Amino acid sequence: MTNFEDRRAFRSVVAGVLLCALTACGLSTAEQVDDGRPVVLTTFTVLADMVRNVAGDHVRVESITRVGAEIHEYDPTPSDLVRAQAADLVLANGMNLELWFRQFTDPLDVPTRVVTEGVETIPVASGGYAGKPNPHAWMSPDEALVYVDNIRAALSDLDPDHAADYAANAEAYRAEITEIGEFLRTELATLPEHQRVLVTCEGAFSYLARDTGLTEKYLWPMNSDGEGTPQQIASVVEFVREHEVPAVFCESTVNDDAQRQVARETGAVLGEALYVDSLSDADGPVPTYLDLLRHDARAIVAGLTGEGDRP
Repeated sequence: MTNFEDRRAFRSVVAGVLLCALTACGLSTAEQVDDGRPVVLTTFTVLADMVRNVAGDHVRVESITRVGAEIHEYDPTPSDLVRAQAADLVLANGMNLELWFRQFTDPLDVPTRVVTEGVETIPVASGGYAGKPNPHAWMSPDEALVYVDNIRAALSDLDPDHAADYAANAEAYRAEITEIGEFLRTELATLPEHQRVLVTCEGAFSYLARDTGLTEKYLWPMNSDGEGTPQQIASVVEFVREHEVPAVFCESTVNDDAQRQVARETGAVLGEALYVDSLSDADGPVPTYLDLLRHDARAIVAGLTGEGDRP
């Protein structure tokens, strides 16, 4: 038997045992019927969508966290353990994004891979994670290509029979991501130098700012730190006034009250909510990672230029 076949047999047994245990405890699980394909479990919805684009129909991809979940301090459930133990591969972002991940995977006998290997990291500037890599590298269309390459390699190792398909899918996906990055750079290059700034709630756009030549300013560096303190608000208010920033932004998974105060005190517009840590439902504005990049690109360009366009 191959390693995958061994894992499939083991998966069925373990999933059945754990499912029975959960049922006895009055809990439930969303475990799907095994359709014979390898199962890849990711830590959050954005990463799951990226994997699906590279995998095509050869792999069943699931996300541990659900749509709209805040990824940094997620609390895994017993049903998450069931799905993880039944998976053939678990893919994570790493770089301190999933603060719960090590504790989650330690009890499991499941291969895991980190998809940020090779990213040109940017350190967090302040707070409890100062000096450590900023984990939000997928927000950079440039660094997203590293994700795609690592996903392709992980899938090819798991399922070498379809390696050629994974390579072709990855190449097509890279082209779509690159197009969005070029749109952002082209549109934002028209801004006056002193207004080429991106002001957000969390410091989740360091990589995007590096891609596009924007200066980044945020209220707090990571969602696990203090959020929206008077000192943070005062610092951002001063920055927005000094640079005549026309619009400020906040992420969809965090409270925007502090940024609303910044907008009131400076006269800046509070731009459309930006998406970072989670996709939306299928009928929402960002059901896929490419939609997330396009949405944020349009919102940033519209806020900073007053115009915007569709990439």
